[in-house]
Amino acid sequence: MTTPLSPEFLNQLRAALGAGELLTDAAALEAYAWDNTGVRMRPQAAALAVDAAGVAAALACCAQHNVPVTPRGAGTGNVGGALALHGGVILSTQRMTRIVDVDPADRVAVVEPGVINATLQQAAGEHGLFWPPAPSSARACSIGGNLAMGAAGPNSLRYGGARNWTLSLEAALADGSLIHTGSRAAKDVAGFDLTSLLVGSEGTLGIITRATLKLAPKPTHERLMRAAFASVDAAAQAVSAIMASGEAPGALEIMDAACLDLLREAGMAIPEGARALLLAQAAGDAQSCALQADALRDQLLAHNPLELFVAADEQEAKRAWEARYKLSPALKKLSPKRVNEDIVVPVSQLPALFDGVAQIAARWELPCANFGHAGDGNIHVNFLVDPADPAQTEKIAPALDQLFALVTRLEGSLTGEHGVGAMKRDYLTWQTGVPAWDWQRRIKQLFDPNGILNPGKIFSEDPRPRPHSVV
Repeated sequence: MTTPLSPEFLNQLRAALGAGELLTDAAALEAYAWDNTGVRMRPQAAALAVDAAGVAAALACCAQHNVPVTPRGAGTGNVGGALALHGGVILSTQRMTRIVDVDPADRVAVVEPGVINATLQQAAGEHGLFWPPAPSSARACSIGGNLAMGAAGPNSLRYGGARNWTLSLEAALADGSLIHTGSRAAKDVAGFDLTSLLVGSEGTLGIITRATLKLAPKPTHERLMRAAFASVDAAAQAVSAIMASGEAPGALEIMDAACLDLLREAGMAIPEGARALLLAQAAGDAQSCALQADALRDQLLAHNPLELFVAADEQEAKRAWEARYKLSPALKKLSPKRVNEDIVVPVSQLPALFDGVAQIAARWELPCANFGHAGDGNIHVNFLVDPADPAQTEKIAPALDQLFALVTRLEGSLTGEHGVGAMKRDYLTWQTGVPAWDWQRRIKQLFDPNGILNPGKIFSEDPRPRPHSVV
């Protein structure tokens, strides 16, 4: 049971926020009790900061009173990272929405953490630039959340994730101090790379209050292809061949049979007999895009697709991408208790992954749909569960045990873009081993000796590995 927050603390916190706002009303706090997991954890208070000074002062106040702090951006995360597991205060950066600078000469943008990803893309696009990390939730997720969780998206195949596109940060630490990491320069190896350490730390080391981001030239030409295959194994083999052949395409996405059934129900024309679909995109200037598109077409045809559709124009391409982006909401509507895991394996292991996932789903009689960023091996495995069926929900834990055992055996990762959060913390040592896990925990203790920053995330209370279930 959480300890009530004292009036003295709340008054001090309200003063620390300056022009910000402190919410304590139960109805108002409901908006901060949820994220994309569907789990409800209502905080005791929500501090809505408007600037870095307010974030820092609020943290200093919470440190003085030893009150847990859960940083929160837009609340679109999938692993419980923004849930107040230990009560205390939600510290929201949603009102810190200034785009301080977009500089086409240096190809950088300076933003506050509450800026929505799509808003940044629009501002950068006016200069022919973009920020490559663009998750499917780009219209709703915030840059602060993207950085905290190490977000990526389809562009990561060619460009990499959030760490690759962050030059410097301003962050408030647990004691209320502000630090600056990195620089605005394109190259910087001065000292330890604290910028990369903070990106992906899920608010457990500090709260990002400003970020200087690298921008890339926006491709002037794109060409999208959709290839249908008779099996997911055939599609996975095509992915491996494409990625082994040379320069990575702009994007390479995969959808399995269960996903295609959903698309058919939505009225999309999918060839009969198709059990997997690839979306492959060439991107660049006119000449490089044309050359890459020809190579992609030849590579796909070499693997005997049932159908190869090449979008004739931007509208056809947009419709094809919309089908991919609507998959996750469609799956969530179909199965409210859907368990979505963003595991990653080496691309050469994709056939083994899909085969193993099929075995796990069959063993536990759990409907399963899989899609994701095939080009870098980042697949979203979705177990579809009926919350009204206790016998089915009890199968989730052993199925996840076997899924993560499979991933670690294939030398992959538990997460490629969602983060660890509260949902995968008990499995982290399966990937890292206890010694590396312990060094990460020591870093956490150095930044946050009293453990007030996002408690319950990334690190389980028991570091011993859970026993692997044999797949």
